[in-house]
Order: sequence, then C-alpha cells, then structure tokens
Amino acid sequence: MRILAAVALLTNPACADPVFVDRSGGLPDPHVYGGGWEHFVGGGVAVFDCNGDRKPDLLAAGGANATHLFVNATEAPGAAIRFTEGGLPDLTHVTGAYPLDIDGDGLLDLAILRVGQDLLLRGGPDCTFSDASEDWGFHPRDAWSTAFTATWEAGQDMPTLAFGHYVDRADPDGPFEACDTSDLFRPDGRHYGAPEIISPGFCALSMLMTDWQRKGEAELRISNDRHYYVRGGYEQMFRLNPLSERTSDWPHVSLWGMGIASQDINDDGLPDVMMTSMGDQLLQLNTGSGFRNAPYSIGTYAQRPFLGDDGRPSTGWHAEFGDIDNDGRADLFIAKGNVDQMPSNAIRDPNNLLMQQPDGTFAEKADTAGIATTERSRGAALTDLDGDGRLDIVVINRRAPMEIWQNQTAVTGHWAEIDPHLKGNTRAIGVWVELRAGGRVSAKEVTVGGGHAGGQTGPVHFGLGTETAAELRVIWPDGVASDWTPIPVDRITEVRRDGTALKIAP
Repeated sequence: MRILAAVALLTNPACADPVFVDRSGGLPDPHVYGGGWEHFVGGGVAVFDCNGDRKPDLLAAGGANATHLFVNATEAPGAAIRFTEGGLPDLTHVTGAYPLDIDGDGLLDLAILRVGQDLLLRGGPDCTFSDASEDWGFHPRDAWSTAFTATWEAGQDMPTLAFGHYVDRADPDGPFEACDTSDLFRPDGRHYGAPEIISPGFCALSMLMTDWQRKGEAELRISNDRHYYVRGGYEQMFRLNPLSERTSDWPHVSLWGMGIASQDINDDGLPDVMMTSMGDQLLQLNTGSGFRNAPYSIGTYAQRPFLGDDGRPSTGWHAEFGDIDNDGRADLFIAKGNVDQMPSNAIRDPNNLLMQQPDGTFAEKADTAGIATTERSRGAALTDLDGDGRLDIVVINRRAPMEIWQNQTAVTGHWAEIDPHLKGNTRAIGVWVELRAGGRVSAKEVTVGGGHAGGQTGPVHFGLGTETAAELRVIWPDGVASDWTPIPVDRITEVRRDGTALKIAP
C-alpha cells in the first residue's frame, strides 16, 4: 500500500482542500425523516436515473412523514443543483429504498423497506412506478425492515433478494433481546417463492452481497446492532449456496453495527470494508482469506466528534467511499447522529469527510469543506448530481431537513465513469470493473446493498489524477474477463459485452 501511495504522490496533482456549497434550497420542499421509536433507525436515500437523462434522481425515505421522489432538473454541468417533485404511489412508514432492475426490462425498479410489509415497485417510463409485489409473487411478512441487498445467482433471470429485519415488534418482552430474523427470497422462474429464513438474527442494520474473495461467488455480509441483541451477537457472513453461516472460519466481531461500505482502498484488487458503529468506525483490510482491523493510525476510526466540546462517543450510520477530489485515492464520508437523546453518546455529532492522503492515511476535512453539520444524520450518498465529474453529497436527517451539497472543489483531477450493461441483469450486478492508468490498476465491484437503508445504481466513478489516458477491463459475473480496452476520460462510458471485447459507447 505504501509503494502504491508513493507512486500516487508522484503522478497525482496536489489537489486543493474540498469545498462544498449548500444546495438544499434546490429541493421543491424541505424533506424530513421523522417518526417515533420505529424510525430511530433507517432514513435511507436511493440514487438512480429514473428517466434516462443521465442525471441521478433521488428517492428519500420519510419514515412517518411522506416519502419523496426528487427528479433531477439541474440545467448543465456545474450549474446549481435543483430538483422537481416526482410522482409516487402512496408510501407510508418507509425506512429506506434500493434501486435495481428486477424484471430485466431496462427500467429501474425499487425495493422499498418499511415498518410493515415491504414492497417491490416496477419502474415505468419518465419516473413512474407501480406496485409489482403481487405480479412477482413477492409476499413479505409484516416486519421492521432496515437492511437490503441483492445479487444475480447463476442461471436466474431475476435477482436473489435479502431483507434484513430489526426488532420483532410482536415480542411482548421486547425490544431488548428481541431481534428478528431476516429473509432471503430466491426467484422461481419469473416469480419469488417462500423466503428462506436467515438465522440467527441480531438486528440487521446493513447487508451486502459481495464477492469479497474474488472467487466468482457472492456471500452475504450482515452488520448488526448490539444495542438490541445485548449479548451473544456479532457481525455475520453467510454463504448463499446453500444458505449457511460461516462460523469456524469467521472470527466474531461485536459492534453496534449500523452500515457497511466496501471498496478496494489500497489497489490490491480486494474490497476492504468499513463498518459504522456507536463508537469506533471499524475499517477492515481484506487479506483474501479474511479481514484484519486497520491500524488506529490510519485515521478512520472517528470514534468521537472532531469538533465541539462533546467528548462522548460518536454514532456512525451511512458510510461511503468515493474520490472527492479525483486524485485517484478513495476518500470516505460518514453520516453521524445520535439515535435520539441517548445520553451515552454525543448529541451534536458532525459528519466526517475523511480524505485519503498519499501515504494511505485519512485526514478530516468536513469542517474545511463546509459540510460538518451536526443534525441526526442517517442515510447518505456520494454521487455526481450535476454531471461535472465531481462527487456531490446527499444526507438524510432525522427530525431535520435533508441536505444537498454541491462539490465545487477548485482543483481536481481527471475522471472516468463506467456504466456496464448485460442482458437480463441489465445493470451488471456482480461485475468487476478494473481501470488502468499511469501504471496503477483500480478495481471496483458493482453491488446492490450496504450503506444504511439506501444505495445507488449508476456509473462507477474513478478519479484519475493527472492521467489523461486510461484502459478498461471488465470481469463479467461468469468469470470471463474482457480485453484491456482504451476509453475516453472526463466522461461517462457505457460498455457492453462482445465476447472478450467491449462495445464502447461514450
């Protein structure tokens, strides 16, 4: 990692500190995630292009308040970000949402997480949606859903879906030590059958199906909330075929787990994992056969507020990696906020923007960037809302208005965004995208899940630093790798499979 970092120092520009401008006024109305104790958790945002204009749109969970679809109406790259209101079916008690193309028609659908029965919404033209749960044979139970992930298993036309559940609300002795189990729905042709039960359940708050060993087989990682399982629970990993928990070869780590972020941060080709928590935010480095905790000196633990006089432990929720200044190094955003009025943890808990340095450590820049707000943040996203190649930030807050932050960092590097497509699995979930530039190879897996109660689908973003030439290789879900292919930079490139070649459509 240090050798690669030294190379990056020589080839990448000395980028300016990040700068963001508040564009929350670009929403048609303020949006607040609200509600009682069943909405202490959740509050996710789904990011996806619902009308094919190459601009990310947002579905913001409302909890007890209305859930909103915000359609991106930004006029041009670099213009002030703004949205219009989109139409939605009447959605109540929504905790989160994840976008994916369930039926393979090319239009993005939505998995809606709720306190109650979850829903699958079929996407139509121009950001229209209808409830397709019955059509697809999806019959969930009445539960408290707080996590989701999906993948396409071999030979299937539709994705395998996992819904993570929190506390069993029907348990009269709850909520403590009343964690619910979770459910795995596999397709049977073009419909879903009865779910397989994911057990034991330790109050799942984030799930991610990922090929973390890069062996061509996704596994299910679950982050759990120790506050409710109290004792005996831990972070989990399940094999999918057949569904079985890794036990003897999986060390037990117990956190107040809230969110999962996965990305290769040191260019060894393996995805590393950040898990948010009440207290330490735990970064684990992937060894290929397991994970080891990153050293404290790396600067990612963010266990207490970095400003203000509240020295109590932080509460981390959504975490996400992304190259904020396009210098070729993965940075890290963490949304933070007290559960409600929990006295053991910080009340005014600023969000983190941890910028990766040339030596592989991370430095706090949220205050400098102007985004160190201290509301009760929950879900979030890093995405290029205005099409200028710089990642912007979306934050959902509990009992406070949603935030939109436009990246206006003055000096940034070049970039490339890769949009892979397949037949059936149209957004190519499960592929690995590798980008080679300036002697470095960066690898990213296309997944659905992770975060806290929300995620995104769309082009995969790479920062390139000073490099103006890049080559692309895609490893498809069946393991076939494409040839290395030159691609343009500073734009989105759509790629499709053509044997071992790639069809390039900038």
